[in-house]
Amino acid sequence: MRTAIETMLELQNRMNTKVHPEWIEQQFEWYRAVWIECGELMDHVGYKWWKHQVPDWEQVRLEVVDIWHFGMSALFRPGITLDVLADHIEEEFVRAQPRSLDVRIATEALAESSLHSKRFSVADFVQLMYACDLDFDALYRHYVGKNVLNFFRQDHGYKSGEYIKVWQGREDNEHLSEIMTALDVADDRFPDRVYEALETRYAAL
Repeated sequence: MRTAIETMLELQNRMNTKVHPEWIEQQFEWYRAVWIECGELMDHVGYKWWKHQVPDWEQVRLEVVDIWHFGMSALFRPGITLDVLADHIEEEFVRAQPRSLDVRIATEALAESSLHSKRFSVADFVQLMYACDLDFDALYRHYVGKNVLNFFRQDHGYKSGEYIKVWQGREDNEHLSEIMTALDVADDRFPDRVYEALETRYAAL
């Protein structure tokens, strides 16, 4: 778990640095993105008792992964090392005990803590993961996949419009899903291997 946490923190730092080199000093309102994403998650779960709604659990879990991007970003502070952040996250995951919360209640708890403290609660996030039946390995796999694909798109002209999103009749995220299924998530070079596999498929266009 510790290695995976460090990998995710490093990847998030790299992505944010791509957007703004001094992003940590800027102290953007990451907590705001967290509670807004919580609202989007709620839409996929369904909260309208006055109409028939069927939860889209795949989209719910993808929203949880998006929240994790913003949540990790919110934890970075000037002068705080990556090791200290990794210690904090690992401790929260290890000591967390499932509380069997309804996903709506868990989502509201995370949104409330974000609004009240203007920070990100790893403990509340872990409870939301439990409520969505998402374990740590799945979080890591989905997070790395999304992060690596974002880097891959940028490196291949996504911003300039040169990037081709559909490969051999399928979107890049479909190829990503196949690649992640075939690779070993426990491999220390898992992010690199995802990128390399994307590169191989993209070159075959």
